[in-house]
Amino acid sequence: MEHRSQCPVASGLDIFGDKWTLVVLRTIFAGRRRYSDLLAMPERISTNILADRLALLERQGLIAARPYQVNPLRHEYHLTAKGADILPILQAIARWSVKHIPGRWPLPDWFVTAEPQRYYPV
Repeated sequence: MEHRSQCPVASGLDIFGDKWTLVVLRTIFAGRRRYSDLLAMPERISTNILADRLALLERQGLIAARPYQVNPLRHEYHLTAKGADILPILQAIARWSVKHIPGRWPLPDWFVTAEPQRYYPV
């Protein structure tokens, strides 16, 4: 992937700066790892965008697809250590949103207290 500059902020945003990538990761952190589970997110992502984001996340090494069914072939998406290390970014965005945007969902305890290492592959 080409990055638009050597700026760390711009480079990170080149990977996860669109409106869907962090939402897909949030959903995987919440334990919804199958395509159909991800498609059922309350934000209502379209199938082509979901497929594109999953492919991007896999290419960038943030998730790994693991088959859970052979015929037809279906995958679950699991965080890599690189992907799990995005958790503090999601937590910071969520805390900021709850503080500054009225009417947001309360943050679940598991999300507030979780650490990236909890999601590292075994």
